[in-house]
Amino acid sequence: MADIAVIAKITAQEGKRDDLVAALQTALDTAQGEPGTLSYILLADQTNAETLWMYEMYTDQAALEAHMGSDAFKALGPAIGPFLAGRPELIFCKPLGGKGA
Repeated sequence: MADIAVIAKITAQEGKRDDLVAALQTALDTAQGEPGTLSYILLADQTNAETLWMYEMYTDQAALEAHMGSDAFKALGPAIGPFLAGRPELIFCKPLGGKGA
Protein backbone atom coordinates (compact mmCIF):
# COMPACT_ATOMS: atom_id res chain seq x y z
CA MET A 1 0.00 0.00 0.00
CA ALA A 2 1.10 3.52 -0.70
CA ASP A 3 2.23 5.57 2.27
CA ILE A 4 1.68 9.05 0.84
CA ALA A 5 -0.47 10.62 -1.87
CA VAL A 6 -0.53 14.06 -3.39
CA ILE A 7 -3.41 15.80 -5.10
CA ALA A 8 -2.34 18.85 -7.06
CA LYS A 9 -4.65 21.44 -8.56
CA ILE A 10 -2.94 23.07 -11.53
CA THR A 11 -4.68 26.00 -13.19
CA ALA A 12 -3.74 27.14 -16.68
CA GLN A 13 -3.97 30.65 -18.02
CA GLU A 14 -7.05 31.10 -20.16
CA GLY A 15 -6.59 29.28 -23.46
CA LYS A 16 -3.28 27.69 -22.37
CA ARG A 17 -4.48 24.33 -20.99
CA ASP A 18 -3.29 22.31 -23.99
CA ASP A 19 0.12 23.98 -23.78
CA LEU A 20 0.27 23.15 -20.09
CA VAL A 21 -0.67 19.52 -20.74
CA ALA A 22 2.08 19.28 -23.36
CA ALA A 23 4.61 20.79 -20.94
CA LEU A 24 3.59 18.26 -18.26
CA GLN A 25 4.18 15.30 -20.58
CA THR A 26 7.86 15.11 -19.69
CA ALA A 27 6.93 14.72 -16.00
CA LEU A 28 4.44 11.99 -16.89
CA ASP A 29 7.09 10.17 -18.91
CA THR A 30 9.74 10.53 -16.20
CA ALA A 31 7.43 9.19 -13.48
CA GLN A 32 7.18 5.91 -15.41
CA GLY A 33 10.79 5.15 -14.43
CA GLU A 34 10.57 6.16 -10.76
CA PRO A 35 10.39 2.95 -8.71
CA GLY A 36 8.73 4.55 -5.70
CA THR A 37 6.09 6.37 -7.75
CA LEU A 38 3.02 4.14 -7.81
CA SER A 39 0.62 6.51 -9.58
CA TYR A 40 1.18 9.75 -11.44
CA ILE A 41 -1.99 10.62 -13.29
CA LEU A 42 -2.93 13.88 -15.00
CA LEU A 43 -6.67 14.61 -15.05
CA ALA A 44 -8.76 17.24 -16.82
CA ASP A 45 -11.44 18.93 -14.73
CA GLN A 46 -14.84 18.39 -16.35
CA THR A 47 -16.34 21.62 -15.04
CA ASN A 48 -13.46 24.08 -15.55
CA ALA A 49 -11.57 23.93 -18.84
CA GLU A 50 -8.49 25.61 -17.38
CA THR A 51 -8.10 23.31 -14.36
CA LEU A 52 -5.97 20.17 -14.30
CA TRP A 53 -5.51 17.77 -11.41
CA MET A 54 -2.54 15.53 -10.73
CA TYR A 55 -3.06 12.43 -8.62
CA GLU A 56 0.15 10.95 -7.25
CA MET A 57 0.85 7.99 -4.95
CA TYR A 58 4.23 7.06 -3.52
CA THR A 59 5.50 4.06 -1.57
CA ASP A 60 6.83 6.33 1.17
CA GLN A 61 8.09 9.81 2.01
CA ALA A 62 11.55 8.97 0.64
CA ALA A 63 10.03 8.16 -2.77
CA LEU A 64 8.16 11.49 -2.79
CA GLU A 65 11.36 13.31 -1.85
CA ALA A 66 13.28 11.48 -4.59
CA HIS A 67 10.63 12.53 -7.11
CA MET A 68 10.61 16.16 -5.97
CA GLY A 69 14.40 16.30 -5.84
CA SER A 70 14.95 14.86 -9.30
CA ASP A 71 16.43 16.91 -12.13
CA ALA A 72 13.22 16.33 -14.12
CA PHE A 73 11.10 17.82 -11.33
CA LYS A 74 13.44 20.79 -10.98
CA ALA A 75 13.08 21.45 -14.73
CA LEU A 76 9.29 21.21 -14.51
CA GLY A 77 8.73 24.66 -12.98
CA PRO A 78 10.38 26.59 -15.81
CA ALA A 79 8.68 24.37 -18.39
CA ILE A 80 5.14 24.91 -17.10
CA GLY A 81 5.55 28.41 -15.65
CA PRO A 82 4.59 30.31 -18.82
CA PHE A 83 1.20 28.55 -18.91
CA LEU A 84 0.20 28.72 -15.24
CA ALA A 85 -2.46 31.05 -13.85
CA GLY A 86 -0.89 30.74 -10.39
CA ARG A 87 1.05 28.38 -8.17
CA PRO A 88 -0.20 24.78 -8.13
CA GLU A 89 -2.09 23.88 -4.96
CA LEU A 90 -0.77 20.72 -3.28
CA ILE A 91 -2.66 18.56 -0.81
CA PHE A 92 -0.69 15.81 0.94
CA CYS A 93 -2.68 12.77 2.06
CA LYS A 94 -2.21 9.38 3.70
CA PRO A 95 -4.04 6.57 1.90
CA LEU A 96 -6.14 4.54 4.34
CA GLY A 97 -7.52 1.86 2.03
CA GLY A 98 -9.51 1.12 -1.08
CA LYS A 99 -8.84 -0.22 -4.55
CA GLY A 100 -5.51 0.99 -5.88
CA ALA A 101 -4.28 2.13 -2.50
